[in-house]
Amino acid sequence: MAQMQASKGSLPVETIGRYEARSAELLDYTVAFETIPAGFPPGGEAMFRGLPDDACQSPHWGYLFRGRFRAKLTGGGDVVVSAGEAYYLPPGHRYEALEDCETVEFSPTHELVRSLAVVAKNVAAHREDP
Repeated sequence: MAQMQASKGSLPVETIGRYEARSAELLDYTVAFETIPAGFPPGGEAMFRGLPDDACQSPHWGYLFRGRFRAKLTGGGDVVVSAGEAYYLPPGHRYEALEDCETVEFSPTHELVRSLAVVAKNVAAHREDP
């Protein structure tokens, strides 16, 4: 039977520097509990290079417990989300943590995996640069 619930404390931790994620697949969606340092992702918008429009192609629904972030939308404009707000980010966005953030986010797994594969490759290359 497919997993129908997840507890943050029971999930394994994945890290990139000070970024921390605990995630689980719930049917066709991934839930991610994230702790995100200000300035993330390292290398900024360049981390989305190689995706269509050089932007994340996965939609996200979430709640920001702490901090503030900006999402620049390829369709124009940007969204600034502050602690205590629920949010939706459409496909075609670039993310930047303006402050240390803590969030829970839900994303369609298929789209998320495709976008994260490119971002992870870019982050790894950025970390290897002198």
